[in-house]
Amino acid sequence: MIILRLQRVHCLHNTRYQLSVWKMSFGCSVPLANRSNQENHPALYKMDASRLQLAAKPKQRTVLGELSENEQFSRFFSQGGLHSKHGSENAFPAALLTSIPSSLSSSSFDVHIDDPSEVVLPVTSTMMAPEPLLHEEDIAAMQHKDFKLFLDLSSGSCMDASMQSQSEDDPSSAQDVLTVAEYAEDIHQHMRDREVKCRPKPGYIQKQPDITNCMRVVLVDWLVEVGEEYKLCAETIYLAVNYMDRFLSYMSVLRGKLQLVGTAAILLAAKYEEIYPPDVDEFVYITDDTYTRKQLLRMEHLLLKVLSFDMTVPTTHQFLRQFMVMEPVCTKTENLALYVAELSLLEVDPFLLHFPSKIAAAAYCLANYTLNKALWPGSLCAFTGYTLAEIAPCLKDLHKLYLSADSRPQQGIREKYKSLKFCSVALIGPPGFLPIH
Repeated sequence: MIILRLQRVHCLHNTRYQLSVWKMSFGCSVPLANRSNQENHPALYKMDASRLQLAAKPKQRTVLGELSENEQFSRFFSQGGLHSKHGSENAFPAALLTSIPSSLSSSSFDVHIDDPSEVVLPVTSTMMAPEPLLHEEDIAAMQHKDFKLFLDLSSGSCMDASMQSQSEDDPSSAQDVLTVAEYAEDIHQHMRDREVKCRPKPGYIQKQPDITNCMRVVLVDWLVEVGEEYKLCAETIYLAVNYMDRFLSYMSVLRGKLQLVGTAAILLAAKYEEIYPPDVDEFVYITDDTYTRKQLLRMEHLLLKVLSFDMTVPTTHQFLRQFMVMEPVCTKTENLALYVAELSLLEVDPFLLHFPSKIAAAAYCLANYTLNKALWPGSLCAFTGYTLAEIAPCLKDLHKLYLSADSRPQQGIREKYKSLKFCSVALIGPPGFLPIH
């Protein structure tokens, strides 16, 4: 009897998930036949409350548009969400997929993994965890005045401080272990050593037989929009792009699998960086079900193997935060530096030729000069060992990218930094020239 009950509940759960996807796709109301299931199974309804609330919203999926060599296939934005130019929400246009040579028709990096059977047990009133037994001495200790004083001085529960993510726009959020005065130099030197080992191969995109730089730009732009949709940290996006570039440095990928690689990369980055990462099914959903859950988990496994499970990577975002704590600037300058640094994620060349620490230094200089007419302070020169002359080549490349930001087809990063949360720094015009040689 118990086995039959579990199988029945599992089937009901799968049916509800399909209903949620159907409702989110077409914006229809829940049929009456399924509402009775909600009344008969309140526990199941509670488990899917978040997905049903998402289904009630009329907004469309944050799906990836077409990845094409033609940059004229730009993304279109509207108040209701993102719309593909040709009405199709698949990862790549069919015309491009049919042009793949027969020799490349099968992926060389598919890994066959048997998925373990999963058992989903709904929470019911008969499955509540037993309350812990308190001994007399424990009760006496809890009634002690010092214990009560500790509770009175607490600002909240024990989990509140550790479970809340630091706000991206809070200046105090940068006060972390990376900037502890006693260890700042040692930490910075360790990050500088690690960035050399975790660097993708410059120019790898020219060696890819079936994908182009334009496809990668569209994919990174989509990853930024996914990060905004799920309120992911900026560091998660940087990590995802690093994982993806390192994977593509060693593996040849078909254009039909490029979005799968990017989705697996942001899934891993979210698991590494976020306190509450989105579920695997959410990442399947945002691809418009172009890939299955099994395909995504296989790609995640392969990506981990290719990267040798080396997930701890110093990024441009980490270096930039460290620089802005060592030499503080105003909030507007901080956000502008974060904006131009994030723009560097779009292009493989020339920014993979520069280390993340140097890109962070260039972003600091460019934002500082744009708003304050200053460049590289002496304190950061002494701390990093970078002179302005060493930063100049990267600074020129970043300035060129900043000048063309408003005319690029992909506007995900610019739209993100137009919000008041980031002081609308994307609306600030770049300087016409820089006082460097």
